[in-house]
Amino acid sequence: MFFSDVDNTYIMIRPLIVFCLLIFSCTVPKETNTIGNLKIAVEEIFNTTKGDFAFAFVDLSNPSNQLLINEKESFHAASTMKTPVMIELYRQASEGQFSLQDSILIKNSFKSIVDSSSYSMDIGEDSQEGLYNSIGDSTTIYHLMYEMITKSSNLATNILIELVDAKKVTTSMRTLGANKIEVLRGVEDQKAYDQGLSNSTTAYDLMVIMKAIAEGTAAKNIADNKHMIEVLKNQKWNDMIPRFLPPSVEVAHKTGSITALHHDSAIVFLPGGKKYVLILLSKNLDDFDEGTTQLAHVSRLVYDFMDKLTTK
Repeated sequence: MFFSDVDNTYIMIRPLIVFCLLIFSCTVPKETNTIGNLKIAVEEIFNTTKGDFAFAFVDLSNPSNQLLINEKESFHAASTMKTPVMIELYRQASEGQFSLQDSILIKNSFKSIVDSSSYSMDIGEDSQEGLYNSIGDSTTIYHLMYEMITKSSNLATNILIELVDAKKVTTSMRTLGANKIEVLRGVEDQKAYDQGLSNSTTAYDLMVIMKAIAEGTAAKNIADNKHMIEVLKNQKWNDMIPRFLPPSVEVAHKTGSITALHHDSAIVFLPGGKKYVLILLSKNLDDFDEGTTQLAHVSRLVYDFMDKLTTK
């Protein structure tokens, strides 16, 4: 029987083609048209990525669409604790303790919660360096709050925590139903860190907090909650939850990261009017960039789930 060179080539490479097709079929994202399928798809990513993860999702239009994975496990809060600080600022301002337009001194001297000894922030460890050029000047409380959320300024955070009191931040979170989150201190308090005194959270607690903002119950009046959402929408760090979402989707969120740890906590607004809360927490990441990318894929899975519900 006659075989052309093309036929022989096909016979030789056919096993390779079959193998590639099998690999491709394994990497295609699973269908996410049900909560059960979404859970399988999310857990597959978690199980194939080196690190520890927690996940919390709730559809605010239909709260029965909820998925929780390791939601009560404690994580270092990193900069996600800045959202509770923002809430407390609005709450105290509504009580008349100050106005967000009041002036406040920009300083770089703080007291450790361990022994009240002084420490200063390291500009090299801060994601917002510009504020350091204004030390000794004054600005508004609102401006510091905006820098704390959108650029994750640690210097702004410490000034504001000193203003509102970390203990009061935690107490307010308890009134919202976030019973495990702990806001103990500002950033770079090395003595506190050495004694294991760090801010902590769970995915569930962050879900409760972001849900309260979305539903207008975090601050004491609806307008303040809307203002907080607009600030969160201006977040400059967008490499996780918003990363693979369509441009038409708006994301109000706060990230947090330290060594081998990366979080994102968000309210996601779909073009049709639906919205959902999504919390992604990670620690012990073997590869920070890979872990971040995989969590961004998890965010896309959740979006696809919601998109299917919207288009049904």
